Amino acid sequence: MNRVFDPRQVRRAFSRASSSYDAAADLQHAVEARLLESLDYFELRPVDDAGASDRRHTPRVAVDLGSGPGHAAAAMQARWPRARVIAIDLALPMLREAARPRGWNPLRRSPDRLCADARALPLADDSVDLLFCNLCLQWVDDLSAAFAGFRRVLRPGGLLLCSTFGPDTLHELRAAFAAADDVPHVSPFASIAQFGDALMQAGFRDPVLDRDALVRGYPDMAALMRELRALGATNALAQRRRALTGRTRFAAAQAAYEDLRRSDGRLPATWETITAMAWSPAHGAPIREADAEVARFPARGIPVRRR
Repeated sequence: MNRVFDPRQVRRAFSRASSSYDAAADLQHAVEARLLESLDYFELRPVDDAGASDRRHTPRVAVDLGSGPGHAAAAMQARWPRARVIAIDLALPMLREAARPRGWNPLRRSPDRLCADARALPLADDSVDLLFCNLCLQWVDDLSAAFAGFRRVLRPGGLLLCSTFGPDTLHELRAAFAAADDVPHVSPFASIAQFGDALMQAGFRDPVLDRDALVRGYPDMAALMRELRALGATNALAQRRRALTGRTRFAAAQAAYEDLRRSDGRLPATWETITAMAWSPAHGAPIREADAEVARFPARGIPVRRR
């Protein structure tokens, strides 16, 4: 398989950004907050075939994968004080930032921290009740393989909550650089249909997916690039140019981007986010039964909300 991303570069970029990430990640925090609201679905799922739910479920083990500075892990630990919450990130400096989350009571249990790769989770089979993964999967080459790994570690009836960026993300920046040279500068992103297909291929049940498109304004292209560096979202493509982008090419990209300047004087940058919730079946459960699909994914019926 040809690699799309260089995982070493992904690790280096997020390691360098560990001290600046939190201040720059307002969009990431907003998506995380929406995902955290979905924890109610785990707590209130039916406890019998009749659909009764007379008590709240609590996880024994919850994982915050791609945890960054660990806010979601801290929120889950506060919500479920007796649960074991594990913050996992590829970049060790990010986990060091997660060591002391803001407002944390030192007398309470803290999330465990584990430096590991989402593509090869060092967790036992059937060991996780809830897997939370916010804006991490856009750095994964093979979504189906990653979801198969998630299904392996999730207990039957476990919940996967995840998000990623969609293909409209930064399409303006991609077009601007394309006008300057033919080397890719912006990552490719899976569509909502591809994301849903990968979930189904891994055997997840009852997936619910949504997407949202947000257009933000920047004073110039340099400001957008500074934000991306602060987030660690730099060019980690395996086929990227190894030398720095020259002034001539950067100026050509800037000039192309200027053509998009809006009436408010700012340059637009689109961020398309895809969120998903799906349940893990019993291991070995078939994906198809009697030549019929167990679940269908109506990608064409999912609207795009633009703000």
